[in-house]
Amino acid sequence: MSNPASSELQAEALSFRDRFKTVVLATCDVNAEPHASYAPFIVDQSGAFYIFVSELAPHTCNLLSNPRASLLLIDAEAQSTNLFARQRLSLTCRAAQISRNTPHWSEILDRMFEAHGKTVELLRTLPDFHLYRLDVTTGDYIKGFGQAYRVTGNSLNVQSEPRRR
Repeated sequence: MSNPASSELQAEALSFRDRFKTVVLATCDVNAEPHASYAPFIVDQSGAFYIFVSELAPHTCNLLSNPRASLLLIDAEAQSTNLFARQRLSLTCRAAQISRNTPHWSEILDRMFEAHGKTVELLRTLPDFHLYRLDVTTGDYIKGFGQAYRVTGNSLNVQSEPRRR
């Protein structure tokens, strides 16, 4: 049986996620050197994230050698009343490359075109671009001070109590 508080928090976390079109992306290279960047994304029905990224970008090379990433969705500074307590989702993910010669690749790129426009049509013709599916393992949904909740899975299942370190 689902806890109503957890269900409400999950709905809030999903609604917060759905406000964004780009995500801050953190990856590590083969020497465990971190790299932060960003990428436009879409989310499928299961809640998995998809990004379409170039080998010219360090994050793509990192994902090719280390299929782990962290995603950050965070309120804009201008919308925050306190910069120390910005609302955010910080998610740990497993990355899997989607092969170009599958129907799924075309389907996702068509959806990216709908979401992000004509640039996707050009990028899909470039051989150095790779499509990745990012599945959420764990993460945190932070609403503000004392309001940090552990989330799990693509559906962002939320614990009912604020988490403590």
